[in-house]
Amino acid sequence: MSLVVYNTLTKKKEPFVPLEAGVVKLYVCGVTVYDLCHVGHARSAIVFDVIYRYLKSRGYRVTYVRNFTDIDDKIIKRAQEEGTDYRTIADRYIAAFYEDMDALDVLRPDLEPLATENIPQMIDIIRRLEEKGIAYKAGTDVYFAVEKFPEYGKLSGRSLDDMMAGARVEVDVNKRNPLDFVLWKGSKPGEPAWDSPWGPGRPGWHIECSAMGSRFLGRTFDIHGGGKDLIFPHHENEIAQSEAAFGVPFVRYWLHNGFVNINNEKMSKSLGNFFTIRDILKVVHPEALRLFVLSKHYRNPVDFSDEALAEAERALERLYATLEVTLARTPQEIEGEKVAEKALMGQDKELFQKIVDFPDAFGEAMDNDFNTAQALALLFELQRSTQRFLDTFGRKSLKGPAAALARKATTCLQDHGRILGLLTRAPERFFDEIKKRKIAQKGIAVAEVEALIAQRNKARQEKNFQEADRLRDRLADMGVQLEDTPQGTRWRVR
Repeated sequence: MSLVVYNTLTKKKEPFVPLEAGVVKLYVCGVTVYDLCHVGHARSAIVFDVIYRYLKSRGYRVTYVRNFTDIDDKIIKRAQEEGTDYRTIADRYIAAFYEDMDALDVLRPDLEPLATENIPQMIDIIRRLEEKGIAYKAGTDVYFAVEKFPEYGKLSGRSLDDMMAGARVEVDVNKRNPLDFVLWKGSKPGEPAWDSPWGPGRPGWHIECSAMGSRFLGRTFDIHGGGKDLIFPHHENEIAQSEAAFGVPFVRYWLHNGFVNINNEKMSKSLGNFFTIRDILKVVHPEALRLFVLSKHYRNPVDFSDEALAEAERALERLYATLEVTLARTPQEIEGEKVAEKALMGQDKELFQKIVDFPDAFGEAMDNDFNTAQALALLFELQRSTQRFLDTFGRKSLKGPAAALARKATTCLQDHGRILGLLTRAPERFFDEIKKRKIAQKGIAVAEVEALIAQRNKARQEKNFQEADRLRDRLADMGVQLEDTPQGTRWRVR
């Protein structure tokens, strides 16, 4: 099956055919760096991270650009409130953004341009528009005349007449049309400013992505992505100014992820119902947040709740537990690929066939407009089959074809999980991260726990099983779960 994507521009699924065979040029709108990122930002970052990973796994040479808006009214306001300059605010929150994205294992794009580093390119586009009579100066600002672009509204599906009928009372007396949008803002006293043919000022928000997209990917490129909230007016305006300036299609495929909802309302800072990524990672593992985000198709809304996050973490623990058991019960050195298929099928024909079929099934799911929900369902189905196979051996170690089949299954899980940014850690590290977080959450004294475990082990050695059971129950009351293994007693926090 060839890759098919839903194109917001055409309102339908289409076969994905890049401009240049084997090459994909991808642009995603980045954040405005005036505050910490919330889970809505996390969803967009994770969705396009997976799209980036998957395209590369299919062999495409991808150039991925994601910008930073580092000059904006909100940044200036924050700087004024703190008595500092816009650069200090922008740099602080760019650093914070990287900390959050690194915690979520979001890969760095190939290019991450700053708006302030691309102002000459923005001025060039505005000048082109002015020369064509599509942009006009009014006061100290420069505006785009939407009526000069007949296709305005083609991305959002809005007609210019309907938009005009629903337009609010004119606020800016300088604008010829209430729908016209600003390309260049004249500077106010005390604001950062750059020289331009229209006087000192700074770019409008929409012009940034047109300039950076065309500079780094070309005047026409393959994919532009972002959240659904950007369709109008941001992406609509990008199309208008880019295509009016250069006379060629701006982007071939527009991809938009759905909202994160809280109590059926879109999560956003303006509504005040948001949770920062940092808040969330205090109570859930980063991969669990990824799993939660990817459990719904990227275009659909996802309902955020504590229980949904907790369930995602429990599901993730099941995946890692199967990896852990396989590694613990199979030889450290194993050459599964050298075991004959007949011998592997003899161990568990159904599991073997699932492993063989998995790459095609996973690819079919992802080729269907990056259907991560379906891909995850396949991942968990293979995990359950693998765990059932392991359970048939009880606590015994696996050898020969049985060990090879178990390793083959978990390798398949890991290889495809990593395309989704999951199963990237060794199981020991994953469970240790979970344990440390829960210890901090519950205020558990590690020294006390280990002392009680030592007492219990001594009681067991002395065959004082009543005392051993009492100590186990005491630990259970503290939220500590024990597991007795040939390597000794391990403990986790429930």
